[in-house]
Amino acid sequence: MSSRNIEGQNQDVRCCIAGGGPAGMMVGFLLARAGVKVVVLEKHKDFFRDFRGDTIHPSTLELIYELGLLEEFLQVSHQEMRALAGQVGDETIPLANFEHLPTKCKFIAFMPQWDFLNFLADHAREFPTFSLIMGAEVIDLIEEGPHIRGVKINGPNGPSQIKADLVIGADGRHSIVRERAGLQGEELGAPIDVLWFRISRQASDPSQVLGRFVASRIMVMLNRADYWQCGFVIPKHGFEQMQQRGLEAFRKDIATVAPFLNERVNEIQDWTQVKLLTVAVDRLLKWYRPGLLCIGDAAHAMSPVGGVGINLAIQDAVATANLLASKLLDRTVSVADLHKVQQRRLLATRITQRAQIIVQERVLGRALTLTEQTSAPWYFRLPKMIPFLQRIPAYVIGVGVRPEHIRTGNAFE
Repeated sequence: MSSRNIEGQNQDVRCCIAGGGPAGMMVGFLLARAGVKVVVLEKHKDFFRDFRGDTIHPSTLELIYELGLLEEFLQVSHQEMRALAGQVGDETIPLANFEHLPTKCKFIAFMPQWDFLNFLADHAREFPTFSLIMGAEVIDLIEEGPHIRGVKINGPNGPSQIKADLVIGADGRHSIVRERAGLQGEELGAPIDVLWFRISRQASDPSQVLGRFVASRIMVMLNRADYWQCGFVIPKHGFEQMQQRGLEAFRKDIATVAPFLNERVNEIQDWTQVKLLTVAVDRLLKWYRPGLLCIGDAAHAMSPVGGVGINLAIQDAVATANLLASKLLDRTVSVADLHKVQQRRLLATRITQRAQIIVQERVLGRALTLTEQTSAPWYFRLPKMIPFLQRIPAYVIGVGVRPEHIRTGNAFE
């Protein structure tokens, strides 16, 4: 599927974006809206896949509001969470309250990512400067000396090339773009992995408790209306040991953490229903080369802690469009301009990753080593004793460090 019939032939565009995820679709939408001729390449034939990151945070909803699309966006099926709580043993502890955020929407929206991406794609297609090619996998870069001049792809109609003034790598943590560009990164470490699976949800189930901690077992539960999207935290590289213990032991672990699921854990019939998310936290030392820029997970893989990875990627996309749209229109994008994008987003990335690492090591990692149930640490109880403190994690999760705003205009109005 494509908004323009450009598959199967060599093309020239101002910007070619590898990856049709949240970062790629958002930057493609904003650049096309500003009048930049852009093509987004998505290697899958559709967006209908089992994503694990389906949270749309208030900072992202604010951007959709600034684009004048919020009312329509909220018509798409979603669930809203206005507060977060955790459960340690039998004690429920409030963690964050989004009601006081300085944003139009004071909640986290849970929406299937394919619906979010389709929404962006549908609106991007309204601009004549936008093209989306599904089933187009980037396999290499076109290089002329130190400069990147475009990409080579396997598309729906076979191999082809797309020449571009700028290539944006938004193709995730396993980015072929950054690999082919030879960009070097640093591993920041993660002591955990996560097992993702679904269990049906009943109307009588609790709705606001997000994380559950019970004696060496941790599980995150996201309300998807008719089912729970569950993330069971395990020690790094612990999946094989989990499988050796057997599926029945795994079901008992789930029921121990969330007893109300006891009658439903048998819905997990085999290990194919359980997907391993290998947690990685890393960051490129340099996000760019002449003619190329990486953003989102391609530039900095995030931990699932806080569910902020998608929203940080979208902030990257907005900053990229704000800083580069006029340069792309004038065909004057320089290495210095690409450096400005990295500098703009680097502090937010560093602070967020550092906070995630602290939570991974001091909370999740330690909790997995407990052999018996203990009460919540005193600092966990502070937001319960002083409700005002719930505003701090709400802002960190919901808005984040250095939120971006739409600075590009609509060239077609």
